[in-house]
Amino acid sequence: MQKKVLALHDLSGFGRSSLVPIISVLSAFGHQCVPLPTAVFSTHMAIPGWVKSDLTGEMHPTIDQYDRLGLRFEAVYAGFLGSASQIDSVREAAERLKAEGGLTLIDPVMGDNGEVYSSYTPEMCTRMRELCAIADLITPNTTEAAILLGRDPASAPQSEREAEEWMRALYEEYGASVVLTGLDYEPGRVGSGCLENGELTISLHERIDCYYPGTGDVFAAVMLGALLSGAKLRDACVKAGEFVRDTIAYTAQQGTDPNFGVQFEKLLPQLWNK
Repeated sequence: MQKKVLALHDLSGFGRSSLVPIISVLSAFGHQCVPLPTAVFSTHMAIPGWVKSDLTGEMHPTIDQYDRLGLRFEAVYAGFLGSASQIDSVREAAERLKAEGGLTLIDPVMGDNGEVYSSYTPEMCTRMRELCAIADLITPNTTEAAILLGRDPASAPQSEREAEEWMRALYEEYGASVVLTGLDYEPGRVGSGCLENGELTISLHERIDCYYPGTGDVFAAVMLGALLSGAKLRDACVKAGEFVRDTIAYTAQQGTDPNFGVQFEKLLPQLWNK
């Protein structure tokens, strides 16, 4: 049976972030991605002059309709959220629409590179912690992990031992499986760690010295697609890291503006189930 994913994210028209790569990646795995947009942006927010249409008011009625239709989703997956009301809607979706044995995946998008996003007030960070507490799987980067743990956002693990300590602390605090991204304590290497059922794995790969918005969305979508296809979490993380690495390398060769995002489209066949 085809798996269904309810994806609660913003839709940015240009820039290859949020729902654009998420829908593409999950479809490449053969899953059905049902988008529930939190907002529509003309471009992602790193491109100046963006225009936004807020869709908070449409989220609850959409969840109501899906519930009346009897729709249930093998995964409820949420990323960047713009208000406390949207956080409430994600909780509602998880409680009402997740299939029995399904997965609630929360990507707690609150900051990056040691800084909290300007839209994330202390209240919003607190509400995101509450949302992570109902998740089955959380996927913070090191900045977001620090926020979730009440640590300095500019701090990050400086060794494998510290990375393991951070993941265990996140598990103890939130009771969810953990994927910690953005680990870069080894020169020239970057990657992720995961903790599930007491099993802890860290996978690093060659760093490509380029930065593109949206790669976190690509990583999480590939990981989720692989999980729904039957992969173990550690293997799903390796697959996601390798795919992101490959898209960055390919895009760097094209020489496009980094704000245009990674050119993942031609690499999607790597994800097809065979």
